[in-house]
Amino acid sequence: MHDPRQRLIVALDVSSAAAARKIVAAVGDSAFCYKVGMQLYTAEGPQIVRDLVASRRRVFLDLKYHDIPNTVAGAVNEAARLGVSMLTVHASGGSKMLRAATAAATSANPALLVLAVTVLTSLENSDLDKLGVHGQVQDQVLRLAALALASGCQGVVASAREASGLRSELGDKFAIVTPGVRPTGAEAGDQARVVTPAEAIAAGATYIVVGRPITEAADPAAEARAILGQISS
Repeated sequence: MHDPRQRLIVALDVSSAAAARKIVAAVGDSAFCYKVGMQLYTAEGPQIVRDLVASRRRVFLDLKYHDIPNTVAGAVNEAARLGVSMLTVHASGGSKMLRAATAAATSANPALLVLAVTVLTSLENSDLDKLGVHGQVQDQVLRLAALALASGCQGVVASAREASGLRSELGDKFAIVTPGVRPTGAEAGDQARVVTPAEAIAAGATYIVVGRPITEAADPAAEARAILGQISS
């Protein structure tokens, strides 16, 4: 992917289609792919995805499916029918669920990337301990990523702080999507494990997800271009 725009995913974490369309128009040709997450999807339903796909944008549907295998397979099939390019499932759903998800995606659209969420970027070691998961975040990320890849997932979602470890342990034949990316000087917000765009790419990330630093900027297109420059560096 020589064009840095292929690596940037802009998060549409807003509550209406009108707000989402305004962001997409403001960003213009500085990004190709947009994340539709739980907030926007709950507010507007699948039509916002259809609209983005119809406008020739790529959609990363980030609903983090986590349910029994048959239910997740059905949801993945419907997402494929919407024309999304990437979607998320929780790796902690287990091998049976992950295999059902990837089988449904392969059947509906072989190009659809099923990405397994490892450890949310809002969590730290102390949070895992409270959940009964003992050890470091890095260990749990590696454990869940290995399970996901063995179960047919084409990639994982993890902080760039774990990306280099993932590459070193599991290779480079899968995608790593990194949320929690903030340009230098930007506030971390509710993210605990944040990195800059350049750090994420250098660590081995395939795609980076950036939301508020772009969507709340006075000039979203200019901010996106600045991030593209950091990716290229």
